[in-house]
Amino acid sequence: MFDLVPFGKRREDAFGQLAKSLNDVFNEDFFAPIKSGVMSFKTDIREGDQSYLIEAELPGFRKEEIDIDYAHPYLTIKAVRKEENTEEGKDHQIVRRERRYGEYVRRFYVQDIEEEGIRASLKDGVLSLEVPKRQKPGSKRIEIQDSGSSSPETQ
Repeated sequence: MFDLVPFGKRREDAFGQLAKSLNDVFNEDFFAPIKSGVMSFKTDIREGDQSYLIEAELPGFRKEEIDIDYAHPYLTIKAVRKEENTEEGKDHQIVRRERRYGEYVRRFYVQDIEEEGIRASLKDGVLSLEVPKRQKPGSKRIEIQDSGSSSPETQ
């Protein structure tokens, strides 16, 4: 992208710039895999009065391929897709593979939840988790008692 050019040769004409741009385009490997180091998935998190609702996009995963684990204070969602090793004939050579295989993991820091009440469902590629909040005990007003032992009026 950046070329080192000696100070005296910084002038570029329009034809030279066009030739360089075309050269860059044709040197790209058209069939190169799309590169991305992130193995994650998108989520939406909503908070209600009694619980949190987590919706995660996991298209193409079966429920057997998804693990949900809570180890205080982290809720972990892990989906594993294994690569299929099928023998392809000469007529069906793979030219480009864009479907990813591997582990997709998201961890959420959550506190004050009822781990026994977590419910999960998978429908149309969306994993829904209902995570109930731990109910905080209600506050109680404490009355101040009159001491009655010695009052300022009796002295």
